[in-house]
Amino acid sequence: MTPQDGLPLPRRYWALLTVGLAIGMAVMDNSMINVVLPVIAQDLEIPPSQSLWVVNAYLLAVVTTLLPLSSLGDLLGYRRISRAGLFVFICASLSCMLSPSLAHLTVSRFIQGLGAAGIMSVNVALVRLIFPTRSLGKGIGINAMVVALSTGLGPTVASSLLVVGNWRWLFAVNLLLGMVALLIAGRTLPDNVSSHQPFDFLSAALNVPGLGLLVFAIESLAHGAHANLVLIELFCAAAFLFLLIRRQLSRPHPMLPVDLLAIPSFTLAIITSTSSFASHMMAFIALPFYFHDVLGYSPVRAGFMVSPWPLAMMLVAPLAGALADRHPPGPLCGLGLAITGTGLIFLANLPAEPALFDIFWRTALAGIGFGLFHSPNNRALLSAVPRHRSGGAAGMQGTARLLGQSIGAAVAALIFQRFDNGAHAVLWASACVALTAAVISVSRMLAPSD
Repeated sequence: MTPQDGLPLPRRYWALLTVGLAIGMAVMDNSMINVVLPVIAQDLEIPPSQSLWVVNAYLLAVVTTLLPLSSLGDLLGYRRISRAGLFVFICASLSCMLSPSLAHLTVSRFIQGLGAAGIMSVNVALVRLIFPTRSLGKGIGINAMVVALSTGLGPTVASSLLVVGNWRWLFAVNLLLGMVALLIAGRTLPDNVSSHQPFDFLSAALNVPGLGLLVFAIESLAHGAHANLVLIELFCAAAFLFLLIRRQLSRPHPMLPVDLLAIPSFTLAIITSTSSFASHMMAFIALPFYFHDVLGYSPVRAGFMVSPWPLAMMLVAPLAGALADRHPPGPLCGLGLAITGTGLIFLANLPAEPALFDIFWRTALAGIGFGLFHSPNNRALLSAVPRHRSGGAAGMQGTARLLGQSIGAAVAALIFQRFDNGAHAVLWASACVALTAAVISVSRMLAPSD
């Protein structure tokens, strides 16, 4: 049964630990793999370009199954989907660890992405059931802190493990964290009332090629593919998505919750989330190149320079969540994104030979702003929809984040192709997107009440 207003103590903290371990493991895994791609390419004796399939297979699995799995969460229960995702993620991690070839590793990473989608699709929905309404922002803030910490720890953990072992050890971390989370999950995670509605297999079949081809089109654009190929991919994606949306309009329980877009606060939260994560991805692509190519730092030191962002976000996120329980989201999110945009502008205007402190406070300022934005925006998104539609809302939030990141990566790649000082130009573009998202967020104050 669904808890009426959160779980009692101490079960609430055990459930939060389970959710935090699961989402932290999924996020940290992805950030670790990005660091060790050159090592994987060397060990498996493949060209560096082919090693990107290790990342793309994971991303494709998550993007194409996030909405169907969030819909299954509404139908079967969020706890079941989360535990199934954990089990699949653990098994796939073991398969990745034992992979003898690129083909085996790519398939294993795709399956691992399916498990990650199961975890991510109901993560925020479970937080809504764990915490009482009065402190929902606090719960979302803690969840955001875990995500930020996992993102920041990923490269450090990967580098440390490579000192004492090889890249396969990275997947052993998932086995440890995943098993602990799975053991705790059965007794602690709450469950929503299952629906007797049948699962919409046709909508799921339309969703996979629709969103999959959209991501492929964005990737093709980013890598300078022929314009005709990009247009064909976009046309096919649009056709599948049109059929999907048309079908959803007549469904009482749509997989793609287009009916929720009629709620102004929900729609503005989705738009702001997509824009903010596009800006975030552009900045995280540009900053290492900026520190290395423009300022002349070593690759290891350039990666270290980015760390104040997730660390600052980790510290601010719980405070932002607590503020979101007492104040409207529009001003909080707008202020956060404005601070992020300002931090990025300061970074783009660094002196030719800056001191470390000059870099750190600017990077931390951008992270503080993003931390201030993230928790209130997710709280507003969840609070705008009925409790029994939390899975669909969480799926839309995750899809918005992934599409924003894909768009940000594509825009960054295009700018790098067209400008000699690409990192500097990407930083300015990232700042502009963040400030635009701030304006969109503040416009919530003018939107009609739901």
